[in-house]
Amino acid sequence: MLLCDPTVPGPERNLARAAALAGLEGRTVGLLENGKLNATAMLRETAALFEERHGCTVVPVWSKWNASAPAPEETLQEAAGKVDFLITGLGD
Repeated sequence: MLLCDPTVPGPERNLARAAALAGLEGRTVGLLENGKLNATAMLRETAALFEERHGCTVVPVWSKWNASAPAPEETLQEAAGKVDFLITGLGD
């Protein structure tokens, strides 16, 4: 049996929000789907609005395959190098 002490603090995390974009015109949009049934369709429809309204370019969809887990670090790093912002969402 493994016992865990919930009062022990975890490792220090340095978290910060990304700076807000000055605008959306001509930006590159990334999509991160979570493996849920309709996630890709919902994200593509949302991205189409960004294309139509703001002239954005949409890159291919990344997948994380587990809705309850964070995206793998390598996926986020790859996306960060290719897009101006990333949209993710549930798709049930």
